[in-house]
Amino acid sequence: MDQIKQVAIVGGVHGNEFSGIYLVRQYLAAPEQVSRQSFATEAVWANPEAHYANKRYLHSDLNRQFKNEDLADPNLSNYEQSRAKVLNAQLGPKGNARTDLLIDLHNTTSNMGACLILTQAGPFYNKLAAYVKMQMPEAIISRDEDHFAAEDHALMCTLGRYGVLVEVGPQPQSVLRQDVLELMHSMTQHILDFVELYNTHNLPALPKQTEAFRYLHSIKLPMNEKGERIGMVHKNVQDRDYQPIYPGDPIFTLFDGTEIRYEGETVVYPTFINEAAYYDNNLAMSLNEKVVITLED
Repeated sequence: MDQIKQVAIVGGVHGNEFSGIYLVRQYLAAPEQVSRQSFATEAVWANPEAHYANKRYLHSDLNRQFKNEDLADPNLSNYEQSRAKVLNAQLGPKGNARTDLLIDLHNTTSNMGACLILTQAGPFYNKLAAYVKMQMPEAIISRDEDHFAAEDHALMCTLGRYGVLVEVGPQPQSVLRQDVLELMHSMTQHILDFVELYNTHNLPALPKQTEAFRYLHSIKLPMNEKGERIGMVHKNVQDRDYQPIYPGDPIFTLFDGTEIRYEGETVVYPTFINEAAYYDNNLAMSLNEKVVITLED
């Protein structure tokens, strides 16, 4: 039986996403909140200097620095690149990690609710998703595991043998919201409870099928040949994360009033709609398809 012996809860990969930072501080002050009998838990504040500067990052996005080739490259040495190497030594090393499960806590400015994002596939993740959804029906399960092998994945959570992201919003950058903080804390507790039950062979009967959303691709805001924005997310899409967009639905409104319609042939479900952190690459939203996670007998 697979055993989870070491869990890391990481907050503040992005310095202006406050819920994870304040939860990590809370867990450091009251470790009994995250302790369980069958495994050890450590709480880690990933990017303190960015937080002190009240920025997402100082030089480069810390949550894009964890490819194996980048971790091994001594020439990548700005603050976040160096910090990634420190975290890899502390929690990893990636591919042979001392951390069995890494829970990475994030906020989004988008209206996504409480999302559990799975970056790899397998029975452990499927059971975790089913348990969290059963305990927390309002939770959204998001799958992003089909695009990269773990060694090629740049996200922090791939340092661990297993890794997940807890993404909760809407919350403006550099702001705390009680409802969002409580959702993040609740989902984190459910994950820890799952691990305890998983380790001790005491999992309850889980639903055989769990609804989830699988990432397809992202789309950018309308721009002209100079790279200037000429439109915005349509009001019918704004704040409607995980709500269906049908072929022909308007998705953008140009500043001259023209509506741009979705030209795809299948129904998609948008997430990270107008995410403030993506201002520098003009991303408008990510598009997903609805899928079902099925547990093996």
